[in-house]
Amino acid sequence: MNMVLFNMKGGVTMLASELVSLINQIKQKRTEEQRIELKKADKGTPQRLYDILSSFSNQSGGGIIVFGIDEDNQYNVCGVYDPKDLQVQVNNQAKQMTPVVRPLFTVAQYEGKVVVSAEIAECDIYEKPCFYTGAGRMKGSCVRCGDSDEPMTEYEVYSYEVFKRGIQDELNPVERAELSDLDSNRLTLYLAKIKQEKRNLSLLPEDKILKLQGITDGVKPTIAGMMVLGEYPQGFFPQLSITAMVIAGKEIGDLGQNQERFIDNKRIEGTIPQMLEESISFVSRNMKVSTIINEEGKRVDLPEYPLKAIRELILNALVHRDYSIHTVNSPIRIILYHNRLEVENPGGLYGRITIDNLGKVSADTRNPFISGALELLIDTENRFSGIPTVLNEMEQAGLYPPVFESRRGCFKATLYNERVQAIDLNNGNSIKSRILEYCSEPRTREEIARYLNIEAQYYMVVKYLKPLIAEGKLRMTIPDRPKSKKQKYVCV
Repeated sequence: MNMVLFNMKGGVTMLASELVSLINQIKQKRTEEQRIELKKADKGTPQRLYDILSSFSNQSGGGIIVFGIDEDNQYNVCGVYDPKDLQVQVNNQAKQMTPVVRPLFTVAQYEGKVVVSAEIAECDIYEKPCFYTGAGRMKGSCVRCGDSDEPMTEYEVYSYEVFKRGIQDELNPVERAELSDLDSNRLTLYLAKIKQEKRNLSLLPEDKILKLQGITDGVKPTIAGMMVLGEYPQGFFPQLSITAMVIAGKEIGDLGQNQERFIDNKRIEGTIPQMLEESISFVSRNMKVSTIINEEGKRVDLPEYPLKAIRELILNALVHRDYSIHTVNSPIRIILYHNRLEVENPGGLYGRITIDNLGKVSADTRNPFISGALELLIDTENRFSGIPTVLNEMEQAGLYPPVFESRRGCFKATLYNERVQAIDLNNGNSIKSRILEYCSEPRTREEIARYLNIEAQYYMVVKYLKPLIAEGKLRMTIPDRPKSKKQKYVCV
């Protein structure tokens, strides 16, 4: 499968032998996947391929449509009616997409039947979303969810437009606000920092400096200005805040010893620097601290999570959240569970960055003016350095690596509080292979974790089991009750 997708990315169609190998995998797994769509096509070309053409073109890595397999009949190979005409008809539909989709076709013989694959490459981000021209951008754009194609939400379409057109929602003026709603002391400090750090800019009049730095539009404070320097930003945007909770158990709804839902629960307000510091204080006073004796024989307090990692995640959420009208009513969430810490912010990954290269390459910045203002206002040793710091801090603390998720309009980072055991967590493919081998017969989460010597079951589920399920390589024995204590996992 990986070889096939690699060829697709390189713009070279797969070989007939590779298509045969892919069909063998499909028949063994008996399922479609995130990147595989099956069509019968034994009596003609499917009439509406627009949704799948859109989904695969918008999806990282694209996807493959395989014609000639009947998933409703035990995934038997039924063959296609006419491979030449099929390619013509699929191409005709692909030409009705914006931008035009160019499938790469492969024809192969399988047990005496002719099968055809159409590889759909991911389109360039500057051309996304790819959509069916006849329905228009809003109604004709789709996203792949598991093995189905779902219409994009208005926000998902907008998120592509924001990047392509360079829309900066942080610069939107706050219509109800006046310049007097900016805190005079913070403003004085900010301008002093400007004069200290940016000599050329400091020669300009103060009102022009504030406009050029995105603090005002010349008349009104901007969202950026209000969130960094405002007297009380939540007076204008009540939900541009943080909701912080401490849960007694491992899931929302779990009750504590006294039947309480929350051990602590607070809405955190203020400017971004204020919310950052108060959020760190909230987490610090609620997380567990262990006392150990170090190599020098001294007593040392060991916090449940590294404070630097916590600071980076919260700052990342505040700086990189979406400040558009689509998410202005959604707060950032910080949730401390018994076994993990979650930080979730509105707005998925922005621009060209993906989960796979997160922290490895320079990322596009959604809110450069907010980011620039905070670099001036936050002390040098407290400046955020991003995801690499989080990864390093967790490794130095002997904890499992963080898990990052970006899905349909939100980004979530999860830290686990259990210590790493003797297992090579960097070799994810090897771990997945071991899971599939071990799950040749149904196994519980506890059994899999014990087999891998991983104490953090929730980490294992999110990092390995869920991706294997999404890839169609693993399935749950009780799919309608994923959190059941009797749940088992078995190789497909």
